[in-house]
Formats: sequence, C-alpha cells, structure tokens
Amino acid sequence: MSTKKTVKEKLSGVLAPMCTPFKANDDIDFDALAGNVKKMNDSGLHGYFSLGTNGEYKSLSQQERLKVLETVVKNASSDIVITAGAGEESTRSTIEMARLVADIGAELISLLMPSFFAKRMTDDVQVSYVLDVADASPVPVVIYNNPSVAAGVTVRRTVLDRISGHPNVVGVKDSSKETYKENLGAGTDSFFIMAGSAGYYLDLLKSGGTGGVLSLANVIPAACAQLYELFVAGKIEEADKLNERLVTLNKQISGTYGVAGVKAAMDVAGLVGGNPRKPLPGVSEEDRGKIKQIMEESGFLS
Repeated sequence: MSTKKTVKEKLSGVLAPMCTPFKANDDIDFDALAGNVKKMNDSGLHGYFSLGTNGEYKSLSQQERLKVLETVVKNASSDIVITAGAGEESTRSTIEMARLVADIGAELISLLMPSFFAKRMTDDVQVSYVLDVADASPVPVVIYNNPSVAAGVTVRRTVLDRISGHPNVVGVKDSSKETYKENLGAGTDSFFIMAGSAGYYLDLLKSGGTGGVLSLANVIPAACAQLYELFVAGKIEEADKLNERLVTLNKQISGTYGVAGVKAAMDVAGLVGGNPRKPLPGVSEEDRGKIKQIMEESGFLS
C-alpha cells in the first residue's frame, strides 16, 4: 500500500476502475480478480479504484464488496494507490462502510450520491451528507459525480464550492461530460479534479485537472498510463495523437457497450472480464466478435 504520496499525487495519473469478474454461476471469481491485479501492477497505473461502477458495486453484497477490496489490496503492488467506493443510501451506512474499507487498506474513499430519494437530493442535502461522512471517515473523501448511475442526481459547482474547504474532502471524480468543465473551477491547492472518462481526460489535464479513472485502463492499462506520462513530459503532440486513438476506442467499447463491453474487451486483451452479474446482460456473441475485431484493429494489443 502506498503511504508516501501527497493527496495530489494520489489523485494524479490514471486509476483503473477495477472490474469484478464472475463465474458462470454468478459467483465472484476472486482468483481471476487477483490475476488481473497482478497483470496490471507493472503497467504504469497510479492506482486502482475498487467498488465503483465498472466493479458493479451495487450488485454486490457488503460481504462481497469487502472481499473484493481485500483481494485488490492483497495483490496490488506497494506503489499503487487504492481508492474504494463507500457510498450508501444513508449517512450512517456510508460511515460504516468508510471505516470498513479503510481498515482493509483503502487510502481514499469515493462517494456516489444517494439516489433512492433522488428528488430530495438538493444541494443542501448533498452538502450535509458529504460533510457528515468526511467528519467521520478515517481516510480522505473523493466525490464521485455520475448522474447516469445515480438516478440523475448531479454534483454541481454549487455543491463543490461548499465542501471543498473541508480538510477531509480532497477531490471529485467527474463522470459527467455536462458538468466537468464547470466543476474544474472548484479546484484548489487542496481539492483536485479528476476525469471519469477517457473521452475528456486529456482536455481535463490541459485545464488543470490532475488525473482520471478510465474504464479503458481495465483493458489497455499501459497505453492509458502512457498518455499521462506524455502529458507531464510536455510531449503534447504525441499525447494528442495517442489521445485520439484512445478516445475513439473508448467510444467503440465503453461508449457503445458499457460495462459488458469493457469486460469483453478485457477477455480479448488477455485479462479476465467475463459477463456482468445478472440481471445485467453480457454482450451477444455477434457483438463479442465485433469487439474482438475492434481491439485487434486498434493497434493496442501489439
């Protein structure tokens, strides 16, 4: 577990939103997960984001979530930063989860906004939720803005400006292309903005963001990590060229097929993705063939 990095360093570079592989009977394949982690350790990634959307967090029991995180922590190399999803529907349950994942080894927690009572999640309610959790969490808190999986609940600049001064609230992972540009303005010397998609990761870096949690990092982690290294080295022309290829591939895989497509692409790339947990369907055999062709033609597998 990484312990010597500053918060900014922990939220820089590329983090992989780790997928959860399942067996044919829908049990979690922990051996496959461990194997994926070990294969990704030397790719240049800065961190692993466990228990997020790509990890199918909401489809796991609490016991399963904790065992998934234990597997990631146990098999990650010492320089990898571990972030874990801890958001629940109540403040009380979220605080409990935050403490549990911190005990296992998560260095940061990620909070997806509660959404069961979506219409009641006003700015005031969101701010109260985050600050109460931050007061109790043993590790720093990163907000996860993803309206597409939170019944439309959106974390806007008006909320970020009110929570960013809390010493235990350190950043936001913005997975909304509608809000990330405005939310970039909430960044400070102690509050950092990350992209939740390869589609605008490089644009965010150029505008002052620090890092990104990219679904493609599950598939081609080294190429995603290289994009950040080219950027920080000032090799902008090379970064732009690589970014164009990554954005195209992201649209073809994640943008078209979602988590199921990412997992199918992992299978092609030599990792274990498999199918999502039911009721979320996997891709059809026809689409699996298309994904295989897309991956082979992308040039990244060589």
